[in-house]
Amino acid sequence: MKKVVLLYSGGLDTSIMIPWLKENYNCQVIAMCADVGQAEETSGLKQKAINTGASRYYLEDLREEFITDYIYPTLKAGAVYEGSYLLGTSFARPLIAKRAVEIAHKENADAVAHGATGKGNDQVRFELTVMALDPTLEIISPWKDPKWTLHSREDCLAYAAKRKIPVTQSKKRIYSEDRNIWHISHEGGVLEDPGREPPDNVFTLSSTVEKAPSKAQYVTVGFKKGIPVSVNGKQMGPLDLLTQLNRLGAVHGVGHVDMVENRLVGIKSRGVYETPGGAILYAAHRELERLVLDRETLHYKEMVALKYADLVYNGQWFSKLRQSLDAFVDETQTNVSGDVKLKLFKGNIYPAGATSPKSLYLSDLASFTDTDFYDQKDARGFIRIFGLPMKVAGIVDRKKK
Repeated sequence: MKKVVLLYSGGLDTSIMIPWLKENYNCQVIAMCADVGQAEETSGLKQKAINTGASRYYLEDLREEFITDYIYPTLKAGAVYEGSYLLGTSFARPLIAKRAVEIAHKENADAVAHGATGKGNDQVRFELTVMALDPTLEIISPWKDPKWTLHSREDCLAYAAKRKIPVTQSKKRIYSEDRNIWHISHEGGVLEDPGREPPDNVFTLSSTVEKAPSKAQYVTVGFKKGIPVSVNGKQMGPLDLLTQLNRLGAVHGVGHVDMVENRLVGIKSRGVYETPGGAILYAAHRELERLVLDRETLHYKEMVALKYADLVYNGQWFSKLRQSLDAFVDETQTNVSGDVKLKLFKGNIYPAGATSPKSLYLSDLASFTDTDFYDQKDARGFIRIFGLPMKVAGIVDRKKK
């Protein structure tokens, strides 16, 4: 092994993996940090990586690609994992691994390495992406490597201290956290007990419900073919739009999720998520679809959303099925254009009105007033035919009695 591209975040695991890879594989380590919106977390990482032993360092600004090519397709699909998780870590991983493969080609590297543990989902997401995009590359996963002798966060902290590697994690705040422009996730530490409420200091991006303002705030999101394009009437690019919604949502404490989820590897885990802007976008998109999609399309799309969420969560972003589902989803979004007004208050998002030039809501048809377009007497025959199987079953049941 001559060159290895390490997916480098500067966190505890990947910080110690630069010297570990050099010691155990006698190779050059190229550290690649993907900027997907983790803000100040990328500051100083180049010097840290080089000081720790990396031969080269890449900082890749992938924020806009992340939003347009990964977040927006998932938003349009309405994909939510197990009813709550907005997939913030899940769809960032294939993008990061994709860029690592591209750098491996550029550097003529032999392998891609990552810091995901052997008990989580990220190992699958990283490795499936590498396998799909370049099956000739080796994959090094230290946590699963026989040479790896560290078995806990505490072991990793001791390894770092012995080699004087600076880390931000401490025994007091030992949560495993992942942040990008869509969300931040928190796992580990006291959160491993699902019987305990998350302490307030877990929330780092947004207000707790108690500290949120006591006055509601309205926000209007504009869409064009399922893609958000404006906030409060102002046209915005993807990066500015999501940043603005994150600010608004964070103030009001919206987008908090505390859930026990089923990992792909069969383990139940407890995660706490903050997705302020994402929660607003999902709520707005859902309200607009209710207005413009016909019943059959809307209901079928809800089934597709479940499968789409599973594919994203399970690391199958570059699968043929997910790409094929995009074709269906894009067709459903043709008329998903309009404005949705929402009210933000104390961690909640309330619908406050939606308009669209493609709205299927006809006020005279929806009202209780008779119209020429809908004759209420027609419902008699419809109900007789629609209910015939149930009526037949009822007749048979009565004869049995």
